[in-house]
Amino acid sequence: MPSQRRAQPGLEHFNSAPADAAEAIVLACCGSRRWARRVVEHRPYPDLESLLAGCDEAGYDLSPADVHAVLAGERSTGLPPSAPQAAHTALDAAHTAYEAKFGHAFVICLDAYGRDECLDQVLAGIRSRLSHEPDEERAISAEELRALVRSRLAHAMADQSESDTPDPAGR
Repeated sequence: MPSQRRAQPGLEHFNSAPADAAEAIVLACCGSRRWARRVVEHRPYPDLESLLAGCDEAGYDLSPADVHAVLAGERSTGLPPSAPQAAHTALDAAHTAYEAKFGHAFVICLDAYGRDECLDQVLAGIRSRLSHEPDEERAISAEELRALVRSRLAHAMADQSESDTPDPAGR
């Protein structure tokens, strides 16, 4: 029964944390104080899916100016230093072209892809989205941003759960 599901320790911590501490957790994921406050105001969440749905709802309630401000604070997807120089050059050029056209970093949620597919997905995404009109790209960027924030928040809850779990070695 859904009402009998036990909340994850990270979610329990989030639900019971002081508002400013909970807001800081969300703010680290989304870059918008308004977004973070909205998520925190609706605590407690019975489960992770409810929290993520609340995060989505708060993201949809942002004004275009709010979304633009969040996008302006995002960083473009990078590569590990060990990637070939040609890959760094190609990605840097693609990001530069995108940022020149749209005025913000390229955002994309890559959760559905393996590590070895990410570079290809980012390059293909930038190439494809460079053909968009600014209004169309704003809508797509906002959707990708919501997916990215949702992913970050889920990871933050999992990370908090891991830090709440006692180390069997007593450390």
